[in-house]
Amino acid sequence: MLNKTNALIYFLAFSSGFSIMGIELLGGRILAPFFGSSVHIWGSIITVFMLSLSFGYLLGGKLSIKRPSLTKYGSIFLLASIMVVPIALFAEPIMEFIFTHIEDSRYGSLLASTALFFVPTIILGMISPYSVRLLVTDSEHSGQVAGGLYFVSTLGSALGTIITSFYMVLAFDVNTIILGFATTLGLLGLLAIAVNQLTNKETKHV
Repeated sequence: MLNKTNALIYFLAFSSGFSIMGIELLGGRILAPFFGSSVHIWGSIITVFMLSLSFGYLLGGKLSIKRPSLTKYGSIFLLASIMVVPIALFAEPIMEFIFTHIEDSRYGSLLASTALFFVPTIILGMISPYSVRLLVTDSEHSGQVAGGLYFVSTLGSALGTIITSFYMVLAFDVNTIILGFATTLGLLGLLAIAVNQLTNKETKHV
């Protein structure tokens, strides 16, 4: 049976998956006015997200080795929140600069995707391996825990894709949605930190 802390971690992993795919999907809308929406534009976006997530998995795994805690876990969400905000604030001038200096839309879209999404997606990629580390209590069940965690995270990604594309983009502009994701990630990070402090206080009183 899940305890409250584990349930929170699964929820946060679900939310991170939702956010990652929502932001990736919006990447196409952000780049389209400057570079179009052909297959190589999406190829650039997907490549950048896959590469940055792979680096994030490595960094998250390394970070989780040293005294993992919900506070550090929440800090990843807070950092991700901060790094997502520039996507909304600076996308247009970055796109304009790259568009005017690189004629080939293939390389222009690749550079633009890297400039906008590489760093925040690395940070978001750190969440999954850190989640596994917090959930695993013994090696015997590590595979089962990892499988459950990635199921939840991927389910979040699927829902993030369909809800963003079917509903959010019809109701809000892109920048509003991006800032919404940033705000949500920040609040989730604060929630994790608050739960950790509350749990520590309860442990001391026992």
